[in-house]
Amino acid sequence: MSFRMSVAVESPSALQGGSILEKKQGLCELRDKPKDFTNSEYIDLKNIGEHARTVQPFKTSKHQPLIQGSVSKEAAIATHAALHLHLTPEKEKKIREMYDRLDADNDGNIDIRDLTQALASQTPHIPTAMAPKLLARMKSEDSDRVTIADFTNYVLAHEARLAEVFDQIDSNRDGEVDMSEIKSYCKEMGVNLDDQKAMSIVKKMDQSGSSSVNLNEFQDFMLLYPSTDMREMVDFWRHNLIIDIGEDGQVPEDFTPQELQSGVWWRHLVAGGVAGAMSRTCTAPFDRIKVYLQVNSTKTNKLGVVSCVHLLHAEGGIKSFWRGNGINVIKIAPESAMKFMSYDQIKRWIQEYKGGAELTTIERLFAGSSAGAISQTAIYPMEVMKTRLALRRTGQLDKGMFHFAHKMYMKEGIKCFYKGYIPNLLGIIPYAGIDLTIYETLKSLYTKYYTEHTEPGVLALLACGTCSSTCGQLASYPLALVRTRLQARAISPKNSTQPDTMVGQFKHILQNEGFTGLYRGITPNFMKVIPAVSISYVVYEKVRKQLGATMS
Repeated sequence: MSFRMSVAVESPSALQGGSILEKKQGLCELRDKPKDFTNSEYIDLKNIGEHARTVQPFKTSKHQPLIQGSVSKEAAIATHAALHLHLTPEKEKKIREMYDRLDADNDGNIDIRDLTQALASQTPHIPTAMAPKLLARMKSEDSDRVTIADFTNYVLAHEARLAEVFDQIDSNRDGEVDMSEIKSYCKEMGVNLDDQKAMSIVKKMDQSGSSSVNLNEFQDFMLLYPSTDMREMVDFWRHNLIIDIGEDGQVPEDFTPQELQSGVWWRHLVAGGVAGAMSRTCTAPFDRIKVYLQVNSTKTNKLGVVSCVHLLHAEGGIKSFWRGNGINVIKIAPESAMKFMSYDQIKRWIQEYKGGAELTTIERLFAGSSAGAISQTAIYPMEVMKTRLALRRTGQLDKGMFHFAHKMYMKEGIKCFYKGYIPNLLGIIPYAGIDLTIYETLKSLYTKYYTEHTEPGVLALLACGTCSSTCGQLASYPLALVRTRLQARAISPKNSTQPDTMVGQFKHILQNEGFTGLYRGITPNFMKVIPAVSISYVVYEKVRKQLGATMS
């Protein structure tokens, strides 16, 4: 690789003397230093003609003539080290190795593609979405690439700022940051962490297994995070992905008082709502097939996914696969708002009861499940409507949704809008609990077996989320099936003679269809998980960025 170095020339006498190497901004000055430079590749001003075969004179903003010559990357690093007198040979080597690792295509420069690829493969705890901001911090103003000089400047300056941050966190000045200090500092930033979360942060940074973090470990972990603002760093440690896969049992996202005051919370909720709408719409055919199989497939009337697709297409064409999706999307907004407000209030009550202490995982699960139960109670009539609309035949919605709901009320009374409410409510707890527990367990196992990664990357997190959600659905699916059959009982001739209670439905299914009968329609439910998670994540990230909601 070649490196372009500019050497300022004041006058002919400066070229003849050659005894002063002066940095333009006056950061440091070498005047006749008694050092041995015979083995270094510095530009010798006495013999500058050897380096100026491709000279291209130009002017700076102060109209000073400059001479450019090509030198090797090693010479550039050595010269840069001389300008930073405290840069040791060991530090030079470390910076050069880091630079080479980031230079993914080995073209001698670091661009946005190099950074994005390097963050994904080498530092998965730094989101690839940070690559543009990181590039802007590293490069010079008039370039879109990072040279070795730019990188060295960035490393030295960023490490110095990180050292200041480390000193702020290290309250007892012992040179080590432990769980209690992380927890204490996060609390000062307005973020309350329990012991488990604080220790998780320490373990991600700790390279020696000492359950504490020294300055070098802290700098190594945060070097490529393009900010030393402590508020942003605490948010970076704390936030998790918000992923909507069309299920309603997830624990809501935590927001700090600062985020509530700044309005960041509604941007995240809007981004999550749009992502949920897109995800549910794209996977609506799977959902309708699932509902149809739950209600109509039995031991004597076996239906598979393929046969169900043929039946639905023959009855209503392609559009029929999206029946019930409209109300499924409409209910996202009130459900999310109700869940968020309820969750925040329940957290406040628990914290007041505990004297202000942070919630444990069990308490957070309880608050999330309670908030889910409250929001489900408020929007449950829309759930029943979704099931009825998904099972309707062509022509039954000609006069609109409100007329459809009015007909239900006139025929069955107000109770029809809460059919299957009990199994739906009971299903929230196992789904949310198992989903959260398995998600955290898989993350821990990943970091345990892949020790070179302190934090799972995006793909690993999506895989953990998919597996945990699948396990949660397996546990709660029988309750979901009974709920659907109770919701649809009045409009399904085959089910009209079946019991109209949750316990009665369980007994009927086990007696007539066996244990496997409790999992009718689970195949399309599994088929939609991966596309739903992927679509939701991509749309969420795009909308979040457009709204200006920062998140790690």
